Amino acid sequence: MANVKRLPVLPIERALKAISGRWKAVILYHLLGGPKRSSELKRLLPHITQKVLVQQLREMEEHGLVHREVFRQVPPRVDYSATPLGLSLEPVMLALCAWGQRHAAELNELDHIADCIVRPVNTRVDAAPIR
Repeated sequence: MANVKRLPVLPIERALKAISGRWKAVILYHLLGGPKRSSELKRLLPHITQKVLVQQLREMEEHGLVHREVFRQVPPRVDYSATPLGLSLEPVMLALCAWGQRHAAELNELDHIADCIVRPVNTRVDAAPIR
């Protein structure tokens, strides 16, 4: 966790730094639904390069938001999942998603926006169902 020492001391700045960047929040958003292989994440994020995907995943792993599990098999398999700390950002991520939908509605662009992903209730960690 060498990178954590470089995080800002102001809590809001620290939080934003941990999920800042073009892809981190989007990657974490997709990991809320459960573990994914990097190839699955790449399919979900077709405009991200493999190099940037790996870099963003490593940074989130250093910050304790993502867990990387290597399965020793042929061919090797690596799964990425949100840690409990990463999952604790779910209400924030869903609030940002809802705000994004509101923003699109205010600009009359709601027909160009996707629905927010909500995980099944039985996989939630310390969260009430979202209705």
